[in-house]
Parts: sequence; C-alpha cells; structure tokens
Amino acid sequence: MLPNKLPLIPALLCTAVLAALMSVPATALASHNEAAYFEGSTDLLSPVTRPHAIAQLQALGVKALRVELAWHDVAPGANSATKPGFDATNPGAYSWGEYDALIGEAVRLHWKVLLTVTSPVPRWATSNKKAPYVTSPDDLDFEQFMTAVARHYGSEVSLFSIWNEPNHPAFLRPQFNSHGQPASPRIYRGLYQAGYAGLMAGGLAHPPVLMGETAPFGYDSVNVRRIGVLHDVAPLAFLRGMLCLNSHYRKSGSCGPLQAVGYAPHAYTLPAGPFYKPSSRTEADDVTIGVLSRLTNALNKAAAARAIPAGLPVYLTEFGVQSVPNRELGVSLSQQAQFDAIDEHIAWSNPRVAAFSQYLLKDDPLGGRAGASVNGGFIGFQSGLENVKGTPKPLYYSWPLPLTVTKRGHGYSLWGLVRPASGSTKLTVLVRRKGAKRYSTLLAVSTSSLGYWSSSSSTQGTAWRVRWVSPSGVKYEGSPIAAY
Repeated sequence: MLPNKLPLIPALLCTAVLAALMSVPATALASHNEAAYFEGSTDLLSPVTRPHAIAQLQALGVKALRVELAWHDVAPGANSATKPGFDATNPGAYSWGEYDALIGEAVRLHWKVLLTVTSPVPRWATSNKKAPYVTSPDDLDFEQFMTAVARHYGSEVSLFSIWNEPNHPAFLRPQFNSHGQPASPRIYRGLYQAGYAGLMAGGLAHPPVLMGETAPFGYDSVNVRRIGVLHDVAPLAFLRGMLCLNSHYRKSGSCGPLQAVGYAPHAYTLPAGPFYKPSSRTEADDVTIGVLSRLTNALNKAAAARAIPAGLPVYLTEFGVQSVPNRELGVSLSQQAQFDAIDEHIAWSNPRVAAFSQYLLKDDPLGGRAGASVNGGFIGFQSGLENVKGTPKPLYYSWPLPLTVTKRGHGYSLWGLVRPASGSTKLTVLVRRKGAKRYSTLLAVSTSSLGYWSSSSSTQGTAWRVRWVSPSGVKYEGSPIAAY
C-alpha cells in the first residue's frame, strides 16, 4: 500500500505570508476538457512491476491508459512462415496473456482504454516472411485478427486505433518504393480498412477508431541512391497518400472516404521547445506540437475533398518531453517539467484537440542514436516521470499539477490543472519573489469541476509552484516553474 502521501512528494512548506494573497480573484475555467492517456507498457505489462505502477498512476491522477497490442505477441505460430490451421476470428485461439491482466485492471479502476493494435505481426502474415515482421502485412489476416480483438475486448475498450507510427519503417515497410515515392500510405489504407471491417464483423456496428498515429517528422520523397528507403514518410504526405489526395488535397484516385472518430498524431517536438516550428521547405509536412494548425488545416482540406468526416478531433495519443541523459533530444530535468506543462496548455487551448498523453512512467535505458530503430536497433526514450532507476524527476511532481506562467505586459497569466481531483477543488499558488530565498503564498484558487483553473498576477517573481491537498489528506507540491 502507498502511504497517505504521493511517493516522494515534498511535505507542505510552512507559510507565514498570507497577506500576499492576491486581491484579484482567480477565475475558474469553463467546461473545456480533454482526456489524458498514460502509456507505460514496460511497467504495466509486467506482473512484477504492474501493482506498484498502477498505485503510482492512481496517485498521479491517471484516468485513462493507452495500450499497444502487438499482433505478434498473441498470435499462434507467430514465428512460423506457414500460417497454422486455426479460426483466426476466434479470440480463444490467441494467447492474450498480460494484455488481459492490464486491461482488466483498467476496467476495474473505471479507466478508459485506448487500444492501439500494431506490429510486429506474425511472420506468416508478412509478404517477405522476414524479421522484423513489419513488411506489407496481409489485409485479410489482419481483418480476421481484428474480428477476434473486437470479440475479446469490444466491451472493455473505449477507443481503438490501427497501427503505431505507420509512417515509420520500424513499424511498417516499405515506406518508399524503388523510385523514392511513398509506399506506406496505401499499405496503411488497406490495413485500416481491413481493421475497421474486422471490428464491425466482431460486433461493433460503429467502431470508435482513430486513424494516423503518425510520427512527427519525415520526407515527402527520397533520393534512393543517396539515402536509401529506410526513412519516415512525412506525416502530412502520409495523410494525403492514405486518403488518395494529391499535394493540393484533391482526389487523385477512385478511393472512397474512410470513417474514423479522430486523427492521432504523435506531435513530439525537438529540444528547442514547445513552440518550435519546422520551417524549411522540406519540413512543410512535419507536424510538431508547435504547428498543430498544419494538421487541422490538412484535415479540413481532406474533409472538403470528402475523404474523411468533417471536423475530426485530434487525439495526441503519444507524447512526451525527453530529458537528459539523452544527448540528442534531451533537455534539462527542470525544462522537461516546464515544457511538458506548456505542451499540455497548447493542446488544451486548441478546440480540436480531444486528448493529450504521457509516454512512459519510467525512462528506457539509453540506446543508440535517434533513427537507429529503422535498422532494428533500440533507441530508448527518456520521456518518463522517473529515471531508469526509478528515481522521480521534477516532472513526477509537476505532472499531477501542471502549471504554466506566461508573461503578459507587466504581469503574468497563470493556467493549471489539478489532475487527481474528481471535482471542483481549491489549491494554493506560491511564488518566489525577486531577491527572496523562500516561497510565499501568491493566491488561492478554486478550479472548475474538471480541475482546470486560470488567473492573473502582477507580482514579479522568479519561480512559481502549486500546492494541493486532496480530500483524503494526500499532499502534493509541484516543481518550480519559470515564466516564459
């Protein structure tokens, strides 16, 4: 059992300066809301680490999980080149293992589950029968598998998603053909249609399915002789190819529309921070958190071409900020906490965004250089709330209480969320004034029924943080956050 205190959250500091309370009342926000999915596959899929990880997530305020279900993990004869004789639509033919345990625990806790069905696939379902078992998976085999998935998990899963990062060669191949033009979008289209049909055949009349799950960077085309074909397709080029649209978002074939309830980008950004905008001509089809409008504009054009439903919401189903010791993509530990809150505020402020997410509870071990995964290498993500040894980072304390402080003229605009709250609650905002060594109370805030709040302040400070005590007496205190 956890003690009556979030693990390693500092105890409440003593405050004597209640006179510093702001005279301007804090304003509770309206009913804007977005789901926050948490993914921690390594910790959550292991029966050894799952109980402690689940307890941590409960304390952190998690209410929804993203689970990646690898077809290869559960299929019979997955390493055989010949498909075994079995009814592929019968869920009883598969070994669901720890997926059942994790999803069952989420259901018990009344957490929403987003199930992303993805590669690697059984060897017998690939076109070349070669590792890493991601090359041109067979559509019919996938349709039958998704029928079994629907029959097995249909009542327990809130959202389905088809494939993880299908524009990345670690998950789907080929990405480009021998002429350097994108090949994966049409492969994905076939898999998506097959998967959707399988869910319907499994009993879901109107499957709640997300499309996309695209990595944020890539190429529209490649010079095969110079750089080869093991590269990502740019996410917007992938979207157009999947929907049979040309570069002007006009139908370039006889494809019909695809049905979905949302589009899911993985809008990771670079160490430059949340507002980084890929700006060169060759980056025009990349999608990071700082240029989400590129995606929504593309979705609007695709809807105008009648390739997808109008007004599709955006689900940021995988996201995180990498920290040191990652040498290429990592920022400082304090920047990780601050950037993640700013990223969430960006997402929350966009009316098309229906979900944000956190990828990893605990860091992966360090792997190879970014991009090594295309050749089967392990790269590892350092986007967790804890380091690889399980020691909490500043983000561990800030993630339950995200806070942003934005400079506005001579004052500041503050925004935040009490993630573990189950209704309207009260919190305290602290400030370290210029020249001061200690924090003092800046203001008391009442949140909306969804836990969000905003306010403004003219008090000059160098750092801000949030305190909150849950109704059961658990004490939380966020990490220091600087203004931007």
